[in-house]
Amino acid sequence: MTAVRTAAAGLALLLATACTAPAPPRAQASAAAGTVCSRPQGPPGVETATTVDVIEQAYFCILGNYYSGATLDARALLTAGFVALTQELNREGREVPEATMPALTGDRKADWSAFETTYRKITDQVPDLRDALAVVTLRAIVAALDDNHARWTHGVERHPDHYDGDGYGLGFEANVNGAQADANPGTAVGPLFVTTVQGGAARAAGLRPGDIIESINGSAPFIDARATPAIAALYPRYPQARPVRLRLLRQSTGRRWTVTLKPGLFQRDLAGLQVVRSKLLDDDVAYVRMTGFAPDSADRVLKAVSRLRTGRTLSGVVLDLRGNGGGSPVEAIRLLSAFGHGKVTAHQCAVDGTCETMRTDDTVELLGLPLVVLTDRGCASACEHFSSAVKDLRLGRLVGTRTAGVISGPAQPYLLADNTLLSFPARHHLGPDREVIDRIGVPPDHHVPLTPADAAAGRDPALAKALALLHA
Repeated sequence: MTAVRTAAAGLALLLATACTAPAPPRAQASAAAGTVCSRPQGPPGVETATTVDVIEQAYFCILGNYYSGATLDARALLTAGFVALTQELNREGREVPEATMPALTGDRKADWSAFETTYRKITDQVPDLRDALAVVTLRAIVAALDDNHARWTHGVERHPDHYDGDGYGLGFEANVNGAQADANPGTAVGPLFVTTVQGGAARAAGLRPGDIIESINGSAPFIDARATPAIAALYPRYPQARPVRLRLLRQSTGRRWTVTLKPGLFQRDLAGLQVVRSKLLDDDVAYVRMTGFAPDSADRVLKAVSRLRTGRTLSGVVLDLRGNGGGSPVEAIRLLSAFGHGKVTAHQCAVDGTCETMRTDDTVELLGLPLVVLTDRGCASACEHFSSAVKDLRLGRLVGTRTAGVISGPAQPYLLADNTLLSFPARHHLGPDREVIDRIGVPPDHHVPLTPADAAAGRDPALAKALALLHA
């Protein structure tokens, strides 16, 4: 299992953490000569070694372009990078006497110079670790932003989903997804259980929806009702991932057993590759499942509803956004515009409090149909932009569970000298009512969680509630 291992699902998660939007009118040059970061004009070239010069470029790129770059304490970034560097030395069983953090004063250029001098002294003494130390240092600097839309893509992370449509992972999905485990684990609610078996190792081992995961590699997924880091093992990254040992419980029979699942490629069914899928329910409800706000996906949803509407009167639309990791905010706005005109859908705000309003596209024809949106903790980023607008503007009702709370702001990509991409928000997202959604999520109007018993029996209580609301 993994949060993304197809072209469609991969787009969803990548854009949940690095969705793009038009670049704001602000300087993109760094504060140090020769370290300018630029917006990519096409696919990056062949990746080269990450060096201290690339780390410098990223450091000043963040200070010059990140949402709070003008006001953040840059010493926190350098300290995080140095901590990661020394920890990597320790993991490798190496030590360098000069590996002592230099004194930092708050002068960004002077602090970088001091950091770089010490960094070079260290890496000169362990040249065989130079590449690994650069990678962990830069990754830690980006992580120090503590922003779920800040990301540095390196190595296999750069193109994790190019497997010709195959999935990669353990072969199943659980009720706690990868984005939630990584970016907002405090939102996870136990028990941890299988929701869908996709193939691969999980299918071969006989896992079924509803199976409860009691332990992962010997560790409990929840302690005192709080998610533990053990859950991250369910979302392996290719190709270094190790086998994962699971202790399982099947409530219907009381059976407890242990399996070891080896991550690998597995073939998905064709339906799993489609961003938009639709069908008619109860002969009068258009059901549309949308797994990501990919280019043209809004138009595909509207065309699907139009096709289902032909020759009949519809009672409404159920838009299933469960597991939708986000994507283009433009597509979110376009789809919202089919349910309301003349509305503010969100605000994108700078660190000084000035905001740009995002408005509906009133050239989109109104559907004129009641709307129910199904949400869960897998609905992130642009999906939360859409869901919060539906709720605040009363364009429809939300059914399911609270959304992911992974929507710090639309990320801008920057190309670094080693042909890797650094991305982060230049503005932060607020809902239509100027509420903070990031880390909080959007609560549903009707809370209808999926239980292990529901998953085992193939029931969908949220969908049943949506149909009842539309028919009422």
